[in-house]
Amino acid sequence: MNTAPEPRKTADQIRERLQCSAKLAVVLGSGFGKLAECVAQARSMAVAEADGFAPVNVVGHAGRIICGELAGREVLLLAGRAHYYEGHSMEQVTFPMRVLAELGIGTVLLTNAAGAINPAFGAGDFMALSDHINFIGVNPLAGVKTERSRFVDLTEVYDSNLRSLLVKSAPPGTKVHQGVYIAVSGPTYETPAEIRAFRTWGADAVGMSTVPEAIVAHQCGIRVAALSCLTNKAAGVAGTKLNHQEVLAQGDKSSRAACEIIAAFVAGA
Repeated sequence: MNTAPEPRKTADQIRERLQCSAKLAVVLGSGFGKLAECVAQARSMAVAEADGFAPVNVVGHAGRIICGELAGREVLLLAGRAHYYEGHSMEQVTFPMRVLAELGIGTVLLTNAAGAINPAFGAGDFMALSDHINFIGVNPLAGVKTERSRFVDLTEVYDSNLRSLLVKSAPPGTKVHQGVYIAVSGPTYETPAEIRAFRTWGADAVGMSTVPEAIVAHQCGIRVAALSCLTNKAAGVAGTKLNHQEVLAQGDKSSRAACEIIAAFVAGA
């Protein structure tokens, strides 16, 4: 039984509270939280105040909805996201995308921290998603009843023009690669054997989010772009152990470049 609130009602709630008419939204994942500090004339509310939004509890995720001006445009920021590994359903994880559609958002940029599988990619680089592999084990459209078709073509989930814009938005000295992102359920990091398998499948980076949101946003007719901050080499690639604190530390080091990339993207999208 579908017991989630109506996305339209939550959209009305956010619109009234924040007086927001933005057409572009950015979801701030791990390593991207400082972008919120770059927004002028910001109005915000806690995620907990938005009906149907799951709690945001992961360290590095602020859990706020922010509307303001960035690069001369009004934008809506979702500062933090709920994750499947926290025990939330896929419907809860992706509910914000349905709300964005009801708000009239036409373009969404999804961001995340990811581990580099491709040996040519290094910590501190970025990757614009060209495609994905859903290895979470569940599809976000399964069992969800909406007026939209669940048989969605995924040939081009990530808009090629938006992806090119992300690559062009890199400041001097910053690398923005293009590649395939594989999503896993988490919360554990992957084993070296899994990473070797993922590499043979064509994956360039691995993370624990983004793909469910991308699928639902695409179903809703929103143009999707996605950007990974590569915070570490994936398990077994560099021979070092992984931990969330180091992921956040690298994300912090990359935050200035991340803000510049996203500001340039917003200006051109």
